[in-house]
Amino acid sequence: MTTVYDCSVPDERADGLSAAASAVRAGRSVVLPTDTVYGIGCDAFSRGAVTSLLAAKRRGPDMPVGVLVGSWATIDGLVLSVPHEARVLVEAFWPGDLSIVLPHAPSLQWDLGDTGQTVMLRMPLHPVAIELLREVGPMAVSSANRSGNPPAASAQEAVAQFGEDIPVYLDGGPSGAAVPSTIVSLVGPRPVVLREGAVSLAAVAEALGTEVPLAH
Repeated sequence: MTTVYDCSVPDERADGLSAAASAVRAGRSVVLPTDTVYGIGCDAFSRGAVTSLLAAKRRGPDMPVGVLVGSWATIDGLVLSVPHEARVLVEAFWPGDLSIVLPHAPSLQWDLGDTGQTVMLRMPLHPVAIELLREVGPMAVSSANRSGNPPAASAQEAVAQFGEDIPVYLDGGPSGAAVPSTIVSLVGPRPVVLREGAVSLAAVAEALGTEVPLAH
């Protein structure tokens, strides 16, 4: 059974977050609002859950899933090391529309797709998302849409695409402009912007105090 919870109503928000947390712990996917578009998310450490998420989106592991976290400190346990540039970007832009790609910790037993031993991390600026992430831990989250369709900008648009495939939808109101996050890779010898989105290339360069190229 599918349930949509109106998170603008305090009791529904509490019930929805509880239902979403239970679903995630059971290996199911849920739809949640973020500060960009709506996302479909699951337990980042459950291989089966991530496989089911990709199946719901109708896409393969060649398009890996990023990970959302609920606090700055969470990244320390997820990556091989946290370079100075990562700390600077986290302090400047988190929570917010900046994703950071880093080599992940080799001890982690997860399968997010064909990531090349890296992970893309972001802390979203949305209270409902933050509350869920702090309850269940890091979540593998992708935009809430079937492959080839536009990302859902509301819970209703997500329901129209996924229907009964998703048990819990957290309705946080319309997401606004569908502007993706900016992605910065810190995998190589110098920072590189893989995708310029809500955070400008100039803002990234200013925070780091150096020119940052845009990948072609």
